[in-house]
Amino acid sequence: MNLLPKSHADFSSVDYWDKFFKKRGSEAFEWYGEYPDLCGVLHKYIKPSDNILVIGCGNSQLSADIYDVGYQNITNIDISEVVIKQMAAKNAEQRPDMKFLQMDLMKMEFEDNTFSVILDKGTLDAIMTDDTEKVSEDVDKMFRELCRVLRLGGRYICVSLAQDHILKKVVNFFPHEGWPLRIHRVSVQPKDTEGHREFQMPVFLYVCTKFKKMPNMKQILEVCQLEDQVSRLESTDEMTTAVKEMQHYAMVRQQINKRSHPDDQIVLHLYGPTSSTSPRYTLHVVDSDRNARDNVFAIFIAPEGRETEWLFSTNEGRKQLSESAGFQRLVVVLLHRDHSYIDMENIKAELSGKVMELAPAELKNKTQVPFLSLGDGIGHRTIKHRGKSNTSGDYVIEDVESDNKELVRRLVFLSNPSLVQSEARLKQETSKKKSGKKKNVKRLVVDSSFLSCQHHSTITAGMALLGDFEKSLDSGLQMAIIGLGGGGLPLFIHDHFPKVSLDIVEIDDTVVSIAKEWFGFGSVTEERVHVFVKDGQDYVKELAAAGETKDVIIFDIDSKDSSVGMSSPPKGFVEAEFLKDVEKTLHSEGVFILNLVCRDKSLRESVVQNLKSVFKTVLNVKIPDEVNEIVFCLSNSRQSAVEMTQDSEILPETVTGALKKLQDSVDLKSNAAADVVNLTCRLEGLHIL
Repeated sequence: MNLLPKSHADFSSVDYWDKFFKKRGSEAFEWYGEYPDLCGVLHKYIKPSDNILVIGCGNSQLSADIYDVGYQNITNIDISEVVIKQMAAKNAEQRPDMKFLQMDLMKMEFEDNTFSVILDKGTLDAIMTDDTEKVSEDVDKMFRELCRVLRLGGRYICVSLAQDHILKKVVNFFPHEGWPLRIHRVSVQPKDTEGHREFQMPVFLYVCTKFKKMPNMKQILEVCQLEDQVSRLESTDEMTTAVKEMQHYAMVRQQINKRSHPDDQIVLHLYGPTSSTSPRYTLHVVDSDRNARDNVFAIFIAPEGRETEWLFSTNEGRKQLSESAGFQRLVVVLLHRDHSYIDMENIKAELSGKVMELAPAELKNKTQVPFLSLGDGIGHRTIKHRGKSNTSGDYVIEDVESDNKELVRRLVFLSNPSLVQSEARLKQETSKKKSGKKKNVKRLVVDSSFLSCQHHSTITAGMALLGDFEKSLDSGLQMAIIGLGGGGLPLFIHDHFPKVSLDIVEIDDTVVSIAKEWFGFGSVTEERVHVFVKDGQDYVKELAAAGETKDVIIFDIDSKDSSVGMSSPPKGFVEAEFLKDVEKTLHSEGVFILNLVCRDKSLRESVVQNLKSVFKTVLNVKIPDEVNEIVFCLSNSRQSAVEMTQDSEILPETVTGALKKLQDSVDLKSNAAADVVNLTCRLEGLHIL
């Protein structure tokens, strides 16, 4: 499979190319490769019997090299009379049949249909210095002359660096004339003055074949990244993108070779030939400080469906993975849900050509590079459902195999495909056999006795901070949860605490349907659970205006605004004025619980100050290995909270006692005693902000 990296905007930038050419200076002749670099492709399109015209020949050795291997019907032209005399004299004795003529290629003196091949090594690049109107007109003249002197079925072969404006000119001109266009990537390894290999922008060959233009003829557009792999493309835009992707890959390789900061992780997306919108693989290049002689380079394949886990989705996680693996450079490969993968051997075959180009320079030739993963296989993912929400966009429901071979169900909104919106563990349930059937029917259902998300366990444990916990729990706790997601948290509370009544507020009616149909939320009793499809802020303001209160208020809401460094909750939910309404709706002995996910330190500090300006006591617990922190806010400074200090690691007895009673209720209702949710440790690290 021909895999290409995602394109980079730099290759559409005039400034980028200006700086590049300025840096290379007078070494331009070597940019385009020598005969050994080019011959593998050139001889696919040139026959010894061809009548060959080399335009802008300069003092290049290419014509002589081609002549020496049997292609002797060659005419060279250049606008410089000096270089033509030099080259004619240089080649007169050894290559008597090769012609050198001083001629302007925009006004050639040849008859129509004279040549079967026109060869151009860097001449188009030299003429088209920019995309101004005057230069573009000159190139049009050049192209029209090439069309005139080339025979029907002949090839114009142009060696180019494919700068953006030149690439655009070629792909728009020749296909419009009805000519098939094939672009080859050429592997060129130039040397500096001391003979050392150095970075080289990729060199391309445009192969334009002269066809007679026919009405309604479909354009023939092809790209060859590797010698024997041809990809047919549907549009000139796709062709331009494919070339830019190859240029970007070369730039990435340069970055990797010159890296001096191991903490900087380079990301590369690889696309299959039929997938222009969704990457097939994402590669993260992770370097360590170690200087390992044996463990230089390895590839780690993250199991399918687990790319959202902390170990694979964060820089810190991948760094930890690299340290555990013990290699100098580790390429962490993520698999994508829009593609299917057969097995590890198939993945190796697809990736080996690409990832080997990312190896450190010190890797010895023919070294066997290990492909690593968790377990024996590549994991398992099943897409159960795809849909679209008017509020959150496209989403997918998928069942994924965890590291202990259990199945979990996930809700993922594709606007942020690396983030799991909701997750639930699945279990096998046996239903009674129906009449006429010999065996009971087994099916997978959501296991409501389990909380997949760490922060949901901590939120549940937060009920232990209620002022009079036992009285509140026994008298029928009134709780409001803003943000439903898959419904795992309210489903768990509903099933394990039978005297709790819940108001669930969710702005997206599609999410409510998802929770009921796919995550088991449809099993809750309407007497104890009331679902409101509305804005959470409106719900709170209405409660405050009506003078109603709740014992526990929970905000577990994601933000759709990616421009703010806070993904939960939306910023409006932590503004001081709105928090005053939250405080009004909270019972005097109640607790307000906030799932806060904020990477912006100054914004987080502002949120904390807003909370402290409204509530008497504000505490928090950090979730291990996650950005999440759970914040607990109390309307008064009751004794259980006052006993807490910022340096204390011991919870007050009132809190530990309440946690034990919560755990007893969970143990009593849970059927999975072996891995029952443990709430007793979820408030470890609790301290006053």
